[in-house]
Amino acid sequence: MPEKPAHPTREEKPAPRVLDPRSLRGLAHPLRIQLLRALRHHGPATASQLAERLGESSGATSYHLRQLAAHGFVQDDPERGKGRERWWKAAQEGTTVDEALYKNPDPEVQGAVEVFLYEIANIHTQELNTYLGTRHEWTDAWGGASDISDFTIHLTAERQRELNQRIHDLIDEYSGTTEPDSADVQRVRMHFHAFPQKGVN
Repeated sequence: MPEKPAHPTREEKPAPRVLDPRSLRGLAHPLRIQLLRALRHHGPATASQLAERLGESSGATSYHLRQLAAHGFVQDDPERGKGRERWWKAAQEGTTVDEALYKNPDPEVQGAVEVFLYEIANIHTQELNTYLGTRHEWTDAWGGASDISDFTIHLTAERQRELNQRIHDLIDEYSGTTEPDSADVQRVRMHFHAFPQKGVN
């Protein structure tokens, strides 16, 4: 479930970080996931700035930023790190899960998978709720352009994979096709969830 960068271009768009057992264990902590998300969405920041944004102590953010750095998720920002405080930036613009992790027999890996997936689901819920709570602040055009839909279809696993890829490809077609400084351009978050259900027709 990769997260898309804010304004990529086809030429500059980096490959997402593919999680393996070691890197997954390094990332699978709620605060670390939130820190990485904040750096990806809002740009470089210090531990103190991130602490204020996330309502945490700077000691906690400093510690978890160092852990993220040890696993290659964040790095120093040399353009800003000239003062007393250390500036951090995301090392990659996206993250995706290697499917083999779902089958990994190590209980620690499975626990990390659960933490990661549940935290991503929580973030999606928070983002949607934030939009709903601020919907009145947007123009009518954006209110009409937003979408909250769900669908029920019957597919094989193979057809679901095909559909997933086609949706991802379509989103990629629109990524980076609009100049960030164009009038009325906004960052748009798109959440995609596809999962089977038992006992439901």
